[in-house]
Amino acid sequence: MELDKRHIVLGVTGGIAAYKAAELVRELQRAGATVQVVMTRAATHFVTPVTFQALSSRPVFVDQWDERVANNMAHIELSRAADAILIAPASADFIGKLANGLADDLLGTLCVARECPLLVAPAMNRQMWTNPAVQRNAAQLRADGVTLFGPDSGDQACGETGPGRMLEPAAIVEELVAFFAPPLLAGRRVVITAGPTYEPIDPVRGITNRSSGKMGFALARACRHAGAEVQLVAGPTALDTPAGVTRIDVQTAREMCAAVLAACAGHCDLFIAVAAVADWQVTNASARKIKKDEVGTTPELAFAENPDILQTVAALPGAPYCVGFAAESEDLARNGESKRRRKGVPLLVANIGHETFGRDDNELLLIDEQGIKPIGRASKDELARVLVAEIAGRLGKPAAGDTP
Repeated sequence: MELDKRHIVLGVTGGIAAYKAAELVRELQRAGATVQVVMTRAATHFVTPVTFQALSSRPVFVDQWDERVANNMAHIELSRAADAILIAPASADFIGKLANGLADDLLGTLCVARECPLLVAPAMNRQMWTNPAVQRNAAQLRADGVTLFGPDSGDQACGETGPGRMLEPAAIVEELVAFFAPPLLAGRRVVITAGPTYEPIDPVRGITNRSSGKMGFALARACRHAGAEVQLVAGPTALDTPAGVTRIDVQTAREMCAAVLAACAGHCDLFIAVAAVADWQVTNASARKIKKDEVGTTPELAFAENPDILQTVAALPGAPYCVGFAAESEDLARNGESKRRRKGVPLLVANIGHETFGRDDNELLLIDEQGIKPIGRASKDELARVLVAEIAGRLGKPAAGDTP
């Protein structure tokens, strides 16, 4: 789990988004973290401490003079074992306190006395968030080294729509995972393809494959966690876009190739071709549905070869570091090495078994000039993290001036 052995102090301040903090406790625990909740008095008017105690299996602290802490120094003791203090929701009032170092309650004093990172997820009405004083306070927090998660823009409890909405609990956990992840690709720009392509036969039929896109999406997420700026070119798939990733949706191989070349134009450090791209397109596709009773016989389809996206990018002047993927039904190592040489790429990742399409786990072979390195069976999220570390080691440090 990505937050395994992490201990988070969750500060809850007064605001309607406090109800989301209950789900946030659950999401943090699902990711492997332990959670200690500290509330302001205002927060208890929205959600009771009993709720958070039941969810976290820990006593909840509100009072600065709580005698359950042996030395009566809750503001010191509660943060000593913490990997981070996360304030979610963070009201406009509490953001102002943090920006000015005020310590008039337990949570405020805890933040002033901390030695661990402080992370803040703002939550307030759009007019409050855009108020110049609040913006000054937020800017001061950033200048002081505090990390802000959000806010988001959307529907608000007041009935209005705009910026100031707290990130959803799952999105906050994503930001927290990224915060703790080693910045192995910091300053890098990465383009990734994922999923299948779809070649139309007529308006309702087409040729595609069984690729789910899970490995490509997991890699996009892992690259973003590693600090990269990520563009994900995705074929038809219902998967959710990883937080912080720019997604470009395409259908055909030609559309994917055009999108990749546009994304790689200018500065691109790394291209990872995970998508299962159709080798051929139908050149005599019908503009209307082919009806069985009209054709009379089986329709004859004519094909032309699609562009080889990986080989095209690898041949570009000043090409990025290119990583290819291969799914073979037999002789994986030999076919994988042959494909790596044919495409002209330094690293090829071979899926062990074509039956891995759609699964949540896999085994991989890394094939480069030095030979073959197996990566044992694991979830695709875990494999993505391992693969990012392998790629980062091969890339080395960005050259001076490469940081965007």
